[in-house]
Amino acid sequence: MPAPLHTGSPDAHVFRAAGDSVPIDTGRLGAYLAGVGLQLEPTEPIRQFGTGLANINYRLTAGGRRLVLRRPPDGDLPPGAHDMAREYRILTRLWKALPLAPECVHLCDDKSVIGVPFQLIEYRPGLVIKGDDRSHFSGKPEVAARTGQMLIETLVSIHRVDVASVGLETLGKPEGFVARGIKGWRGRADRLAPPGETGQLCREVGDWLGVQSTRERPPVLLHSDFKLDNLIVDPETLQPRAIVDWDMGTRGDPLFDLATMLSYWTEPRDPAAMHDLKQMPTVVAGFPSRNEIVAEYAKLTGSDVSDYLVFRVLANYKLAVVLLQLHALWARGAAKGDDYAHLDTIATGLLEFTHGVMLGRTN
Repeated sequence: MPAPLHTGSPDAHVFRAAGDSVPIDTGRLGAYLAGVGLQLEPTEPIRQFGTGLANINYRLTAGGRRLVLRRPPDGDLPPGAHDMAREYRILTRLWKALPLAPECVHLCDDKSVIGVPFQLIEYRPGLVIKGDDRSHFSGKPEVAARTGQMLIETLVSIHRVDVASVGLETLGKPEGFVARGIKGWRGRADRLAPPGETGQLCREVGDWLGVQSTRERPPVLLHSDFKLDNLIVDPETLQPRAIVDWDMGTRGDPLFDLATMLSYWTEPRDPAAMHDLKQMPTVVAGFPSRNEIVAEYAKLTGSDVSDYLVFRVLANYKLAVVLLQLHALWARGAAKGDDYAHLDTIATGLLEFTHGVMLGRTN
């Protein structure tokens, strides 16, 4: 097992107050961990991280080292979402080829311990820049520009991983990746059955995607949710220390990963829904535009991006459906927090924006 990285480095993680945290049965957890040789340290409280809308993460000390306990939300979950076993498979191997991937040290699939499956992952100190927090970039266009470049270079580093070298060459099903993705997200939208305008937009965008074609590319490792707050960065330099949230990792077309990142990439002239997403602080002066990022990706990788529009529409459509799923979890009481209450409205606005993009009416 490798030594933990960045020992003694500045740490700026934010945690929730105990009263705002999702409770965890420390007695059952401690007994289970002791049984697998990871004695829970009783003098250090288990603390829930302050970031994240879906999966729930806690910091604890067990087996003499700080770890992250990562678990899915409560309730019925969409097929394939919040896949702890998939993430475990990736993170027990990927750190050997991609140092920014933290190592996963244990998977528990016994729901009787804390009610859901969970993993224990190597803890990396640092900073998570949550959502559209602009405090690190406002009035600092050079820092914004450098961060934009860091994001695209980090994404490229994921796509350059030799998956066979770490035993991940059978991860996912890259054959028919795009068509299957379109069918799958359309199916999720249909199961949600959103009413009125939202449902109509879902159908029209889904129908458009269903008749598109894309180029054939060699499959690469995909993160599938790459964005700034899925990085842990150095609090002083903002350089990356870890890439987290690998539960949707797979192999497929690299432009899907690029489009996913850019579905969160808000620009100053975007409609209100993109600003309401509050996913990344890219409206700050200095950050490159989405088109500039696409051009930089093509430059760094030599990829033909002429069919990028299909991936952009698919990624936006996927994001809108995810927001509708999260809102549905909240409506059933399976997710808590005011952040969920208006996700359906944001999803509708995002679908309107996506509809305009697919018809060439907006950038």
